[in-house]
Amino acid sequence: MKVVAINGSARKDGNTAELIRRVFAELEAAGIETELVQLSGKKMHGCVACYQCFAKKDGKCAVGSDYVNECIAKMTEADGIILGSPTYFTDVSAEMKALIDRAGLVAKANGDMFRRKVGAAVVAVRRAGSIHAFDSMNHFFLIGEMIVPGSIYWNVGIGREIGDVEGDEEGIKTMEALGRNMAWLLKKLAA
Repeated sequence: MKVVAINGSARKDGNTAELIRRVFAELEAAGIETELVQLSGKKMHGCVACYQCFAKKDGKCAVGSDYVNECIAKMTEADGIILGSPTYFTDVSAEMKALIDRAGLVAKANGDMFRRKVGAAVVAVRRAGSIHAFDSMNHFFLIGEMIVPGSIYWNVGIGREIGDVEGDEEGIKTMEALGRNMAWLLKKLAA
């Protein structure tokens, strides 16, 4: 079993990545392989509404000039998907939004190709707005017929500067519980 996490933060190895790594620690302890993909510095842009994904039905976005198809391929191969984003004006980063829009349309064009995979959203926030970002990523999972595990609180960690989330005790516990619940669910689905 494998879980891929896509970190939509402009900061490589920042707070969002740290929260994801807390989830990963629990998954790895349960024997589940993990892979972190960081969008920092990667070229990404939104959907151009060409609908070639519906015409071709090849599991890819017709726009092949950026990093989205590599992400889609990793998501397709994985049993579980974590989407992580910092909170930008109460929503996900532009890179994460581009991935959601394009991967979501490609998945729909190809028979809901993420159906019954396990999906979890992770959000880093300075102060407020995280629930909208959390909802945006969960909407991607739910419309794609994915299965979303819960945790002891919303999957949010508070911190502004890199490393600040380490001081959010409840946020860290939330990520650890999410990892345990995700591992349990993946194993139940595989049985």
